[in-house]
Amino acid sequence: MTAPAYVEALRQAIDAPNDDGSVTISVEDAVELLASAPSSPVVDPDYASRPGYDRAFLGGTPLPLPSLKGSAAKDTVTFTGPNGKTDELRYHHFSVVMSKSRRFARLTAVNIDGGQSIEFDRENDAWSFDPRIDKKLQVGNALYAKNPFDRGHLVRRLDPVWGGPQVAAFANGDTFHFTNCSPQHEDFNRNPQVWAGIENYILNNADSNDLRVTVFTAPVLRSTDPTFQDVKVPLQFWKVVAFRRKNNALASSAYLLSQEKLVEDVVADEEFVFGAYKTFQVSLSQIATLASIDLGALVPADVLGGLDDAEALRPILALEDIRV
Repeated sequence: MTAPAYVEALRQAIDAPNDDGSVTISVEDAVELLASAPSSPVVDPDYASRPGYDRAFLGGTPLPLPSLKGSAAKDTVTFTGPNGKTDELRYHHFSVVMSKSRRFARLTAVNIDGGQSIEFDRENDAWSFDPRIDKKLQVGNALYAKNPFDRGHLVRRLDPVWGGPQVAAFANGDTFHFTNCSPQHEDFNRNPQVWAGIENYILNNADSNDLRVTVFTAPVLRSTDPTFQDVKVPLQFWKVVAFRRKNNALASSAYLLSQEKLVEDVVADEEFVFGAYKTFQVSLSQIATLASIDLGALVPADVLGGLDDAEALRPILALEDIRV
């Protein structure tokens, strides 16, 4: 029974109460309803044991978590973890670093193992606050009520869903933390687009070693971002993909997405025009500047290395436009 059918069956039972106001339902119907009730993501209750982003995942020289610079570094949310004070929120197969002033992620890092990925149906969405940091430092459901903004995953839901069944289920549940989302216009978030398929394209088409990819993603957090319901809404998102070729050489590529027109229309209460977002393949040095982040060894491994900024700004209209 689908979720709508489940809800309708319950509604019919409630709409036909007994004389005393109680509701009677047969044992058979009750069993079927309980079995078909839409489930919520399973969240591992043990936050202390989550391994987080694996620096050695790609083999060769480990890739450290990129470090934030300047004011961005001073703006991170810190907390006391199992090994002392840290700004890295570790989840199953990914990590998040939060902005204190913006209450969104400044950095996410996920390991994707295409050889062990598990098909995992999306359950009834249920987003959670991360109990390791104050709720006041996380933008919750209030922002997304009765407006065109979705809770847009930063670490894509299926990216960390690999390995054994239990850890895959926990990884899926971990992606539904408010620390892993930021507002994305519904017409952008729910429509098929190049942005959503970049990792799969690279896994399927790059000469990668063991189908392993590491992806770094975050919104670009600018002081000039427009305000909606007292929250500054990011206009751009960046993504950096890293993998090792079969000869063990490190390769990386960077992408920038803009939803500026969509967000401006919401803030101005104007009608949305489809096609008002764009995706570009850009140089890693451009991302490093935009995000105030040190990408280390990923920069010289850029597949667009050697191009100036103008040449490295490549519009992506189809996945085949991606240079790997």
